[in-house]
Amino acid sequence: MSVFKSIVPVIIGNILYALTVKLFVLPSQLMSSGTTGISLFMNHFFNIPITMFIFIFNVFMLIIGFLILGKKFAMTTIISSFIYPIALEFLNQTLGDPIITENLLLNTIFAGLGLGLSLGIVLRSGASTGGMDIPPLLLYRFFRIPVSISLYVFDFIILSIQTLYNPLENLLYGILLILTTSIVLDKVMLMGTTRTEIKIISEYHDQIAKDILSEIDRGVTLLQAKGGYSKQEQSVILSVISNRELPRIEKIVRSVDPDAFMIVSRVSEVWGRGFSMKKKYQ
Repeated sequence: MSVFKSIVPVIIGNILYALTVKLFVLPSQLMSSGTTGISLFMNHFFNIPITMFIFIFNVFMLIIGFLILGKKFAMTTIISSFIYPIALEFLNQTLGDPIITENLLLNTIFAGLGLGLSLGIVLRSGASTGGMDIPPLLLYRFFRIPVSISLYVFDFIILSIQTLYNPLENLLYGILLILTTSIVLDKVMLMGTTRTEIKIISEYHDQIAKDILSEIDRGVTLLQAKGGYSKQEQSVILSVISNRELPRIEKIVRSVDPDAFMIVSRVSEVWGRGFSMKKKYQ
């Protein structure tokens, strides 16, 4: 069952990726990055079918990944390497040549939304999309070049070679596509994991901590601090809450001590009881 649960998101993500390419990237002839961008280039100059090139390229990269990065990496990549080109070819055969909109900006935005969402689904499941994900990993393995830097370099190169047969204006749309995809991908990766961290400084810290525990049912930690000007020892209340609980916390603090000093910040992920684990009452 656990294997099944990890495979299903990878399949769904790759099908959504293929659907986005079919509905928005191909009809508008958008410049794209990654394996899709290379396949568009090869299709234009050498008339190689896009799905065939993607399949061959993914298998080639998969073999290299298996030989150099190991069996574990290959197992998490093999599904994406096959599902994406198969799904894209199936959509080509069944959907024909649909055109949702001829507006290039709309196609760019919705392509970025779809690609970012589908990539996020795959990466959140712990798998890899294969293809052009592998060369940056190899560069990091042998030369310690950061993956993020090499990814951007490859994306720039892939976009640049497509300017040989596209107007320069399309390059701007290609950059917008990559930016939109990256923003949506980051949002999806952090979806459901962001929380709010609060720090409260008050002479009534005991009462505020007690009210948070009893009324909000959130754990609190008392940190020992010293005032930079007064040099007085004081306690700082630290707690991590859900975003929806912040107004209730603020109401509690203001009702106990209107002069309390409160710091609110966003944290990207929290692990521990009450969040990634069930609460445990003693």
